[in-house]
Amino acid sequence: MTAPGQYEEVGLDDLDVEEALALAKEGGAQVPDGSGATGDSPAVPQPSPRGGSREHGEHAADGPSRAHTAKHGHHRATPWPEARALAGRAPRRPDAPPVSVTLDAALGLVLAAPLTALTDLPSFDTSAMDGWAVAGPGPWDVRAEGVLAGHAEPERLTDGEAVRIATGARIPQDVTAVIRSEHGRTDEKERLHATREVVPGQDIRPRGQECRSGDPLLQRGTVVTPAVLGLAAAAGYDTVSALPRPRAEVLVLGDELLTEGLPHDGLIRDALGPMLPSWLRALGADVIAVRRLGDDAEALRKALKNSDADLVVTTGGTAAGPVDHVHPTLRRIGAELLVDGVKVRPGHPMLLARTKENQHLVGLPGNPLAAVSGLLTLAEPLLRTLAGRAAPETYTLPLKETVHGHPYDTRLIPVVLREDRAVPLHYNGPAMLRGIAVADALAVVPPGGARPGQELEILDLPWATAGIGVCFT
Repeated sequence: MTAPGQYEEVGLDDLDVEEALALAKEGGAQVPDGSGATGDSPAVPQPSPRGGSREHGEHAADGPSRAHTAKHGHHRATPWPEARALAGRAPRRPDAPPVSVTLDAALGLVLAAPLTALTDLPSFDTSAMDGWAVAGPGPWDVRAEGVLAGHAEPERLTDGEAVRIATGARIPQDVTAVIRSEHGRTDEKERLHATREVVPGQDIRPRGQECRSGDPLLQRGTVVTPAVLGLAAAAGYDTVSALPRPRAEVLVLGDELLTEGLPHDGLIRDALGPMLPSWLRALGADVIAVRRLGDDAEALRKALKNSDADLVVTTGGTAAGPVDHVHPTLRRIGAELLVDGVKVRPGHPMLLARTKENQHLVGLPGNPLAAVSGLLTLAEPLLRTLAGRAAPETYTLPLKETVHGHPYDTRLIPVVLREDRAVPLHYNGPAMLRGIAVADALAVVPPGGARPGQELEILDLPWATAGIGVCFT
């Protein structure tokens, strides 16, 4: 399934001097950076103690294994916009068969069929205010018993009569208007007088004011928000037809990773295992498993063979070192490589492959911020297509400060959004999370960098706009 030459490897020696100097400039402390990021990015990567180019923590190098080596005849990385477009088109079936979902389980899903009203809204004339329902001209004799919401149809009124009524209560027949509590007074004989002009029909919500039974309410493809749930319930629904969440599985690679405690003896804490499941859920996936495989090629092969997830996400192992097993394993199982390296920093060793007819693999670099770059570049558009979501509208904001860029590649940097400007954050190196932990978004910096006031595309982080409780359901 794979075109010849897709898996040719590129080593550190394939880098030319210009590339090495560019990477050194990107990470060197002596280079001024208006974003305050001086010294945050790693310099030219070095081989790990095991002889390979590891991608987790201190052993990681978001560096040189693949990008811009086309002139050596080995590999051509995919431009960042093209990689995102390819990921969005990758699924051969744009969505799964719809399922019937109860309202309490539908939040965040996408409607698989239009929502039409099953009843008139409101289904009967109701009072819009607390006050009195009156018939004919005043003053009015007030009945002893009032009308409350949820009660059966009340007795009709005759001209000159009024009845106390609550908001949402059913309007009696032959009522002229509702007088708000603050717009009426009663005298010593319990007769009601209006303190301002009474307009026929005022403060009455007529039956069918919002919609009639059978009216279209929402289109197919609408994301189910809390407001959509309320509308569906009001319109008579107990369940909705929706597209199921794509199923995702996370495979954490690397023998050097600890799951608890402090780093020691060359071992480092795994940041991606705790981070990726929640991030994938925020992107609309149902995470069915998180497995820690270490540096075991056979375990990786078996995990891919046995997985029934729509998307498999791996961490690290996408370079060319002796324990980087992702490429050899994909070749071994006959996967179709769709994207092998992206012209973006951090994260350019990321990859996208079709492992089965309806299954894809996104290989993330092991560096945490590089992995975030891979999620938003490849996983987000793929999951969006699988879930039937429409692509978000792109938007730009002016940059507050100068940001240096890579000579050839797109750069993604964490920013906060302040007064309609994007403010670059410190600690934006590939292995760093301090910046992204407080960020609102990522700014897309073109090759060569960006100056203050320059408009840059902004990639919102899912929880920055939707709220934790919504996006992590």
